[in-house]
Amino acid sequence: MKQIHEILNIFRPAKNLNFDKMSATNPNARGIPVPSTKKGSIDKSIEKVCPTGGLKVLSSKEVIFDYGACLQCGACVEVSSGHLENSGFIHVYSVDREALKVRYVDGTPTEYEENISENVKQFRKITKNTGFQYREVAASGNNATEAEINASFNAVFDSEASMVRVVASPKHSDAVVFAGPVGPNMEIPLQVAWDTTPGPKALIACGTEAVSGGLFQRGKLPKEPDLFIGGDPPRPDVIVSAFRYLMGRKKFSFREELSKFIANRSQKS
Repeated sequence: MKQIHEILNIFRPAKNLNFDKMSATNPNARGIPVPSTKKGSIDKSIEKVCPTGGLKVLSSKEVIFDYGACLQCGACVEVSSGHLENSGFIHVYSVDREALKVRYVDGTPTEYEENISENVKQFRKITKNTGFQYREVAASGNNATEAEINASFNAVFDSEASMVRVVASPKHSDAVVFAGPVGPNMEIPLQVAWDTTPGPKALIACGTEAVSGGLFQRGKLPKEPDLFIGGDPPRPDVIVSAFRYLMGRKKFSFREELSKFIANRSQKS
């Protein structure tokens, strides 16, 4: 019987994710906090519960979330008296750090056009059809992001099917992916890995700690990252989607997708 199942599995379609049809939200995930549709003022005291300082209340109807510093812990939602809610929005990544800083007025995010650097444009030219290889640097984190990166290569997420591979040496890589807040003892190793990587190349901040430092002060980086992936840690499907977006194989704008999500939610309420 076991042999029959093994033979049938040869002809059955693969069970890995279809990244071309992925949604930016997941109903089973907490996701980033957003203003709720409930009318009323947002109390400034909510700022104090954010462990990373990623929330600023400018007025009763105006709030700024730095989703690059957001741990998606839900603490602000718990004390907001229903004026904030967990969105389930998990695809928090951009090539523009400022795009992850969202200002809401009366619950609506302000418009922002993502800036794409010349280095990212050049990187897309050489990787869109061939993919890329990267060297990961564990830069003083707690290994949670590394665990999710490892999971991105399993049969479900199958990073290599998206032509993204990990290599042991930066000499053989096209990008350096780092996780963690880059403590003092990891500043030089990260710099060496970057210097050893041949160009054109990209630097990728994977996880909230890498993007902003999270609960800690972020250390010195070799340069401004070319891709910022939020989440503590980001999920494997988010990581692979972000890599596909960096290569230009996935059309995505964090601000556009978030605005669409907020607009659709308002229509349903």
